[in-house]
Amino acid sequence: MGGAVANQGHVGRLNMERSMLVLGIESSCDETGVALVQTRAQGVPVLLAHALYSQIEMHQAFGGVVPELASRDHIRRVLPLTREVLTESGHQLQDLDVVAYTRGPGLAGALLVGAGVACALGAALQKPVLGVHHLEGHLLSPFLSKDPPEFPFVALLVSGGHTQLMRVNGVGDYEILGETIDDAAGEAFDKSAKLMGLAYPGGPLLAKLAEEGDAKAYALPRPLLHSGDLDFSFAGLKTAVLVQSQRMVAAAGVAGFEALSRQVQADLAASTQAAIVEVLLKKSLKALQQTGLKRLVVAGGVGANRSLRLQLNRACQERSVQVHYPELHLCTDNGAMIAMAAAMRLQTGKQTASTTYAFDVKPRWPLDAIA
Repeated sequence: MGGAVANQGHVGRLNMERSMLVLGIESSCDETGVALVQTRAQGVPVLLAHALYSQIEMHQAFGGVVPELASRDHIRRVLPLTREVLTESGHQLQDLDVVAYTRGPGLAGALLVGAGVACALGAALQKPVLGVHHLEGHLLSPFLSKDPPEFPFVALLVSGGHTQLMRVNGVGDYEILGETIDDAAGEAFDKSAKLMGLAYPGGPLLAKLAEEGDAKAYALPRPLLHSGDLDFSFAGLKTAVLVQSQRMVAAAGVAGFEALSRQVQADLAASTQAAIVEVLLKKSLKALQQTGLKRLVVAGGVGANRSLRLQLNRACQERSVQVHYPELHLCTDNGAMIAMAAAMRLQTGKQTASTTYAFDVKPRWPLDAIA
């Protein structure tokens, strides 16, 4: 890691009056994503092509992400995915105007792979580079959809270890309204699923199992639901799921949760999901009420949850609130959101790209710390 930061050095010569091609590289955790976005003089940038490789199958044997394995796999995947994106879009490396990458937050080793490749490409092509905040990528990912939002809006960001509500006035203009004080919603899904013996990553499997269950079967807590603020806490829910599952196993006299009937398992999964969704729903509605805004954006992996979408859609329709989501295939980590965030920052003049190719990464990087 160099002593200078890639977005603080000499600014590359970019003509913002013409269309630009921005390559985005995402490597913060267990997905390698590459995408190409084209800016426009007027309007939202356009996604030309993207490719994604998930490491889920590799990490399943260990019950979670192994950082060293993740980093090594990013090294294997990033260049083939880049070639795939360029071929699909009909462009060549020399056509690129900017190379963007995820600077943080995430796994340090994984971030270094994407940053290193991006800065090496930039140096070889003599094109500027730009480090992007991973969560800003998620936050702006609904602009990749067929029905992009307009500023300002309330955002519910539910990605991995992050659950936040914020007022978004424009690119880089974010006001945190509330956030998790311990486990995030995604962690509550994944950790509860692990307690139920579901494979990694458990969140989507828990949601699928919940479709067969009774959401009212077990009275699980809704932490901080009536706290009067917009903060979140899901650690207590995880503990309640553990206690409930232990009671069920003891009552049935079986060896473990996986030995219970599928219906019983589905009932606990449905009750767990209902508790998480209710908290997210009611806190989001309260944020809309407090801000007086009539537009809600939901971004991040948990934003793909079917129950959450159904309930938010219903509640927002009743209140004449417009709600926007990323396309389902762009809810997880991907290069498209990184390319889009970089393009929007450049297009609005919020940030400039750099031809200083020394770089660092930020494994811990609060979203409200960026300009």
